[in-house]
Amino acid sequence: MEIKLKDILIIIILFILLTIGIIIALSLGTVKIPIIAGIKGDLTTIHQMIFYKIRLPRILLAALVGSALSTSGVVFQGIFKNVMADPYIIGISSGASLGASVAINFGLIYYWRGISSLACFAFLGAFITTFLVYNLAKTKGKVPTSILLLSGIAISFFLSSLVSLLMILDSGNLQKVFYWMMGSLANSTWQEVKMILPGIMIGFLMVYFLADDLNILLLGEETAYYLGVEVEKVNLLLLVAGSLLASMAVSVSGIIGFVGLVVPHVLRLVLGPDHRILLPASALGGAILLIVTDTIARTILAPTELPVGIITALCGAPFFIYLLHKKKVRF
Repeated sequence: MEIKLKDILIIIILFILLTIGIIIALSLGTVKIPIIAGIKGDLTTIHQMIFYKIRLPRILLAALVGSALSTSGVVFQGIFKNVMADPYIIGISSGASLGASVAINFGLIYYWRGISSLACFAFLGAFITTFLVYNLAKTKGKVPTSILLLSGIAISFFLSSLVSLLMILDSGNLQKVFYWMMGSLANSTWQEVKMILPGIMIGFLMVYFLADDLNILLLGEETAYYLGVEVEKVNLLLLVAGSLLASMAVSVSGIIGFVGLVVPHVLRLVLGPDHRILLPASALGGAILLIVTDTIARTILAPTELPVGIITALCGAPFFIYLLHKKKVRF
């Protein structure tokens, strides 16, 4: 199947919108930074500090987290052949959160050549949760919506309760815990950007190189097998990649819901199911969505800041209800 010119144009438009969104987000906040002055580099010392040390790392982190969540949503929806398979809804984000919480509470955070043990624990939690949900929900080679949702919600509640218990035991961090559970990009740093960037790049490259196989898997595992796809191997690699992407996001932002549901669904309606186009488009779309929602979260009640997870939930929950009502999306 050839890639259509229309699809390429949409990706270019998304890239332009992302660039515009980053520029506007950099200028908005409690302290306004003129866009023209920022482009020219003609900033005061205070503006430079706000620009380079506070806003730029936060906006780049929002873009990375949004793209990771959205891309992982595409992957899980493709594996499960179910549009409800969002990392948040089926409990994968909670698994990553539990892994990260264990590392935080037991003082297991170390760095080795830029690799953080926090991200590793989050990945381990996400992967184990993905494996559990997949095997609990799979029935006769398929993953029915009702069983997927029930399995994911049950596991999510259980893991979230463990996270809450761990954090309450460490009572000195209750406010931090609240923002973690709701999802927040406050106090973002360049260290966090450097920490998750390699993992996100690896995860994205893995799923993009498997895009053709993922397209074939949509025809059914038996058909894919006869067409030469190593089904079990590809599924395992996709589960690893999707878990890696989701865990990198959760390790720095906490639990941000519905990004991996809304963006892939909307873009699938516009672009179709071809993952060669859907994956990069969803990465761009997720980055745009989270930059916009995070900008709203930090400016709507300035100087007070809302957790960005509240904004995404307000947008995503009605959309989720709509999907449950319609259930007409086809792969």
